Amino acid sequence: MKPFVTADGLTLDYKIEGKGKPLLCLPGLTRDLYDFDELAEAMKGEAQVIRLTMRGRGRSDWPADYTSYNVVQEARDAIEFMDFLGLEKATIIGTSRGGFNAMILAATAPERLAGVLLNDIGPELATDGIDKIMDYIGKPPMAKDLADLVAGMRADMVADFPDLADSKWEVLARRWFKVSDRGVALNYDPAIGRALHEQAQGEQPDLWGLFDLMAGVPLALLRGANSDLLSEETAEQMRARRPDMLYAEVPNRGHIPLLDERESLEILRNLLALA
Repeated sequence: MKPFVTADGLTLDYKIEGKGKPLLCLPGLTRDLYDFDELAEAMKGEAQVIRLTMRGRGRSDWPADYTSYNVVQEARDAIEFMDFLGLEKATIIGTSRGGFNAMILAATAPERLAGVLLNDIGPELATDGIDKIMDYIGKPPMAKDLADLVAGMRADMVADFPDLADSKWEVLARRWFKVSDRGVALNYDPAIGRALHEQAQGEQPDLWGLFDLMAGVPLALLRGANSDLLSEETAEQMRARRPDMLYAEVPNRGHIPLLDERESLEILRNLLALA
């Protein structure tokens, strides 16, 4: 495929599969396009799954200026990517931070949105989840090898994801980290952590205002039943402000649902029918 290069010269990794209504998948804070592997497999023959890895993650280039790790720039990258593909409109699947990118798009380019699925993200974030992110972001992993990494991930996350098989924990470990004979490393630029900590010190935007700007756009919300980032209370407030919003809670999932669950696929198919 032809490389996608941003206006500031970064080559970003992407993948396109299938035919049908376009789904533009935007991943979470430190994640990449491989977080949508399960979704791409499940949606074969039903939609065109378009996946983008944001700057500084996975196989995408790292910018020289770490301050470009912000949701406004990432949303701009997404629009440039749509222009690169000649894609007039798409349904956005915004996983965690990718959902913030979708909210920015609602403010800056609403005409490009055929619909939005917010995956375990909302205008308010629970303190427990935020504290956990701020504690680990940008720090090298403590695990010495794959077995150590899998054991640590399982111990830390099994309460939120109690039904994952041993083989799935290994798949996720290899997906979320760089694992080699030399050990375990981050799969993203650690400067993302520096940018996030600095941004947290500044004035915080009114994300409810951004959420409200999605009025008129077909909208769906997924919440992991065990999520420590999107509270039940915030989800209920979102539903009150958007009574037409499709909603599903995914059992045995924390932050984030993997998007291959029955509830996740059903709500996505219902959203596509509206888009």
